Amino acid sequence: MTTDLSDKHFVYIEDDELSRQVMRMIFENMLGVKRLTMFEDSHDFLPRIKQLPQRPAVLLLDIQVHPLNGFDMLYIIRRDPEIAQVKVIALTASVMFDDIQKMRSAGFDGMIGKPVSVTTFPDLIRQVVAGESVWHVG
Repeated sequence: MTTDLSDKHFVYIEDDELSRQVMRMIFENMLGVKRLTMFEDSHDFLPRIKQLPQRPAVLLLDIQVHPLNGFDMLYIIRRDPEIAQVKVIALTASVMFDDIQKMRSAGFDGMIGKPVSVTTFPDLIRQVVAGESVWHVG
């Protein structure tokens, strides 16, 4: 899949520094993404997203981030008319069947299990941007 992502904007909300470093490396070096915004917590995440110069193509949410977890953030996102239609993908180590069903029921557009694989993650992101539903355990 050769979807060009260089003009897309991505937002990753993740409290783990190493995860953010890995994600930056994947997005910049492997996907050629020039616009990746990362937040190290979910404090005031919605105003921060709205202040960005470009609406994100995809929001990647760590489920276990604080003060609001991924489910709380998704609830807020889906009720805001400015960003309600943005693709929202959960990134989580919680990949049991019940966890995945809870994410589907909550309204996530997909889920990618952690730790992310540098060999599969780029194609998964391309699939999400192309409009495909991605539920990848790893």
